[in-house]
Amino acid sequence: MNSIGLDSEPEATRVVVAMSGGVDSSVTAALLKEEGYDVVGITLQLYDHGAATHKAKSCCAGQDIHDAKRVAARLDIPHYVLDYEDRFRKEVIEKFAAGYAEGETPIPCVLCNQTVKFRDLLATARDLGAAAMATGHYVRRICDHAGAAELHRGVDANRDQSYFLFTTTQDELNFLRFPLGDLDKDATRAYARRFGLDVAEKADSQDICFVPDGRYARIVEKLRPDAAMAGDIVDLKGRVLGRHQGILHYTIGQRRGLGLSGGEPLYVTRIDKAANRVVVGPKAALATTTLSLRDVNWLGSAALPEGGIACEVKIRSTQAPVAARLVLDHTGRAEVTLTEPEFGASPGQACVFYAGDRVLGGGWIAHARAQDVPVEDVLTQDEQGGCAPARGVA
Repeated sequence: MNSIGLDSEPEATRVVVAMSGGVDSSVTAALLKEEGYDVVGITLQLYDHGAATHKAKSCCAGQDIHDAKRVAARLDIPHYVLDYEDRFRKEVIEKFAAGYAEGETPIPCVLCNQTVKFRDLLATARDLGAAAMATGHYVRRICDHAGAAELHRGVDANRDQSYFLFTTTQDELNFLRFPLGDLDKDATRAYARRFGLDVAEKADSQDICFVPDGRYARIVEKLRPDAAMAGDIVDLKGRVLGRHQGILHYTIGQRRGLGLSGGEPLYVTRIDKAANRVVVGPKAALATTTLSLRDVNWLGSAALPEGGIACEVKIRSTQAPVAARLVLDHTGRAEVTLTEPEFGASPGQACVFYAGDRVLGGGWIAHARAQDVPVEDVLTQDEQGGCAPARGVA
């Protein structure tokens, strides 16, 4: 077996590397090249990189494509740029806008990994005769005693990206490789400097790639103008407290930017798309102990018993996993019961299942059922790691 678990010599093993132009994917390509693999770099052009708002920190456009080309030239590997703009617009941007128009909190990075990166690009890699496709994600692929591939969290908890890869199927996982899973960011940059890569000190992308200025309300309003219709802000009893300028500007757990004054702090507890209303209430009203999930992807090695299993879950990428019980049915739906309430869970977010470091799968939150919790038991927003981010108002 070679270093990526295939029964062939490295020089006879073609590996396609998804190169975004950043330091992580660049080092991935360099490490594999150094080991003697037949490396082919592919960069996806996902949107019009000539637009003024597309900055160098965004992914797969403009400067990033040029950076990927320079790295490939430095490594002396073939490099191709594939135009996936139409697919990306349909599979990611339009679904992103539709989610906000329905009052959800979508996660475009997961949608991108699920569709254009791991489904479409992986198919292209196979067409090119690759034996595997490698990415710069900080996750680990570990084979069990029977040789079955499992998805595990990255060694560096601060860089772990397993939450964003919960939709990865078993077939995709069998083909994928993640060379950086055992590294931290400092080690990756050290490799980049050793390889003489221009991107060694390049800053990480911090924003949604197609809205690097953070003003995603403009995109949502353009694609779904119904989400920008004004309506009422009401309390839990339906009493009108104020007006909103479109549900696209609000997310569950939001406190700032409501335009309400006086009294106790109020948070967005629900977005009523049908009535075009934003419902607000005290922090205690955000407490949730039961989540209903749709479109569940199961990566466990065996079917769940009828009564479900104990596991840990994450409903935000930055939070620590919390204890829960998972019951999964044969239709791709699941119910998660949390041992302690979470605050600000929103439809459209992901709920990812873990057994220790192993990712068992995950699903999209369809409903989050609130429970009555005494106000004195409610932690502050900072202690909870923050609620869902407020929607932009630009």
